[in-house]
Amino acid sequence: MKSEKFCIFAAMNDEKKISVVINTRNAEQHLQQVLEAVKGFDEVLICDMESEDHTLDIARQYGCRIVTFERKNYNIVEPAREFAIHEAKYDWVLVVDADEVVTPELKDYLYSRIKEVNCPDGLYIPRKNYFMGRFMRCHYPDHILRFFRKDKTHWPPVIHCAPEVDGHVEKIPAKHRELAFEHLANDSVENIVSKTNQYTWNELDRKRHKHYGTMAFLWRPFFRFFKTYILKGAILDGKPGFIKAMLEGYYQFIFLSKKYESSLDQS
Repeated sequence: MKSEKFCIFAAMNDEKKISVVINTRNAEQHLQQVLEAVKGFDEVLICDMESEDHTLDIARQYGCRIVTFERKNYNIVEPAREFAIHEAKYDWVLVVDADEVVTPELKDYLYSRIKEVNCPDGLYIPRKNYFMGRFMRCHYPDHILRFFRKDKTHWPPVIHCAPEVDGHVEKIPAKHRELAFEHLANDSVENIVSKTNQYTWNELDRKRHKHYGTMAFLWRPFFRFFKTYILKGAILDGKPGFIKAMLEGYYQFIFLSKKYESSLDQS
């Protein structure tokens, strides 16, 4: 009987604990700062995709639990995310990228929420993004679903896909900027152009059955620029905001150009 009571108590206690899950692949650049911010959580799990730099050395210095996900021919992280969240020890999981910092306020907030009787099964967390060294209003709040009960969550193996939570999900209000992730990636124009090439190929595969007319070359890039610059407020971000909005339009033009080019190859 005593053993039964102890097991029930242990299970209830685990419900109030949080595992931090970080997927890595050659992530040494920001990892120390990221791990410094999460060392107060109950578990920090590193799921590494066969890094070749000092990622694992840094993780060991911080006493992280490490599991390996074989890289194989994957060029997306989503299968590794699905594997990692179910390797976590505790029921509540916070997924953090290797270039995202958790604020002390966010940590306290998450622990306070899981003590509530009606705590949601998942939370969208806002994120602060930077470009040319400047906080970008046009990319805030950039809500991402990163906190959830692992037994109610599935992460589909589709690039840039969000996890699917079987239950009630809420968003942390954007006005609470102190609860937002700090995204350390300060993309340069070169990085964005490089990512544009990679991401448009991935999008091309997902949208291979869609068709776009000639006018799409005009209105899709223009609308993406207008949406970013005017509707999302990049106009308030000065010259970096204008450049970022132009790069958003550029992304659409490159995608459509590749889509047209691929149709010629198939004819």
